[in-house]
Amino acid sequence: MSVPALRALRGLFPQAHIVLASRPGTADIFIDADFVDEVLVLDRSGLRAAWNQSREWRQRRFDLAVLFQNAFEAAAIAFLARVPMRAGYDVDHRALLLTHPIALPSWKDERHESFYYLNIIAELEKLFQGTSSIKTEAPKFGLDVSAERRGQALQLLRKHGARVGAPIVLLCPGSINSRAKRWPTERYAALGDRFIQEGANVVLIGSAAEVEVSHQVCANMRQQPIVLTGKTTVAEVMAAIGIADVLVTNDTGPAHIGSAVNAPTLVIFGPTNPLTTYPFSATAEMIRHPPDCAPCMLRDCPIDHRCMTAITPEEVFERARVLMSAREQAGIIV
Repeated sequence: MSVPALRALRGLFPQAHIVLASRPGTADIFIDADFVDEVLVLDRSGLRAAWNQSREWRQRRFDLAVLFQNAFEAAAIAFLARVPMRAGYDVDHRALLLTHPIALPSWKDERHESFYYLNIIAELEKLFQGTSSIKTEAPKFGLDVSAERRGQALQLLRKHGARVGAPIVLLCPGSINSRAKRWPTERYAALGDRFIQEGANVVLIGSAAEVEVSHQVCANMRQQPIVLTGKTTVAEVMAAIGIADVLVTNDTGPAHIGSAVNAPTLVIFGPTNPLTTYPFSATAEMIRHPPDCAPCMLRDCPIDHRCMTAITPEEVFERARVLMSAREQAGIIV
């Protein structure tokens, strides 16, 4: 979601040394990024960690802190580090910690979330140049994955049993922050079996917190997939997505990684708002049959999960095959 804003920031300050402060894990996403010069891993373990980070930032004498996070903590660290310019949204009672508080845009819940971050850079462009062109330009989402990392991902899949020459189908059946966003595990199982019957390598991916979900998928399958859930770093799973013939996922992190690396990506939507989090890529699509109660944004469905159960394995398979065929017809080789 923040990649277009980071690219716009680089365009605004082409000669600056841009340091990205990111949480553990997500920092791996930016290993090959050409729009930042350095990545700092944020320690979110408590007050002492925040104080230590503010001291480090003060020693490095940053000129400008651009705060994409809405958290009070992010503004507090920049304030304590005495960064002379601190720009971010005026939320969470942190206006006094910012030198340039930015009002929340009225369209926040009506446009793709990437524009929420781009708006911060647009306000900086007005501040430094007097005008802004950022809002009129198409967002640039692309992230690079080097040939070396793609090769390593292929070796990893082969190490776990992937067959050479067979299509690579990645399934992400989990979702850390919402059970309601999960398409039923028995349906992922049926989808996985169908792809295996068609000769594909089926690989389950996800974080360590999603291992149990993958186990449930495996328990419902007639044939066993390759399970990488909880066994990879974010950098490794990003590279695996980069070489996949198709990724089928819930509305969660890998959906946006797939979009960013231009992998054929099919995102199953249920309770979440597609206006703000749809996959922003020509190679990505969403599948959605919204009932009257969607989008409810609830973490657990209080009724019968009809937004997800309306979506069948057969239609997901057919839509995924169309995405795979489009990649084949375009002559894309990974």
